[in-house]
Amino acid sequence: MDDFWVFGYGSLMWRPGFAHVETRKARLHGYRRALCIHSHVHRGTPDRPGLVLGLDRGGSCLGLAFRVPGDLEGEVVAYLRERELVTNVYRERRVGIRLEDGALVTALTYVVDRSHDQYAGRLDVEHAAQQVSASAGQSGPNVDYVRNTVEHLKALSIRDHWLEAVAARIAKAGDTL
Repeated sequence: MDDFWVFGYGSLMWRPGFAHVETRKARLHGYRRALCIHSHVHRGTPDRPGLVLGLDRGGSCLGLAFRVPGDLEGEVVAYLRERELVTNVYRERRVGIRLEDGALVTALTYVVDRSHDQYAGRLDVEHAAQQVSASAGQSGPNVDYVRNTVEHLKALSIRDHWLEAVAARIAKAGDTL
């Protein structure tokens, strides 16, 4: 059985939770990392939904690709489905990604379902920062999620200017309280 790849763009990058034999930076074209999913449990409530990451159409996304031994495919896919498809706001996709050395491979990833009621749409920095600042859920304040994500991305030498702008706006708002 051939090895396969998994593409991570958020918490999968620093907490994959599955066995893999190689990790490489990779770029997915046609999708961007975005705070485009309303969180009603972990980072918000139904009355004050938070925002969490999804892959949304447009642009490109730099993330990590994990090479998984083919004999573990069933186990890893089952784990990812349990982790990512809790409310079915994501759709499982096999997509083409470009590894940092230029090689093209197909990877499993999860993109936002734009028809799902948790889809937040494309938000500007100000609106995203306001919504994040006002929400908390079972896993804690939404601001912690955004700050943690930005810190992890920077530690991996991955820049996400839009997400960094949201974090900076949250920090600026916090300074004025």
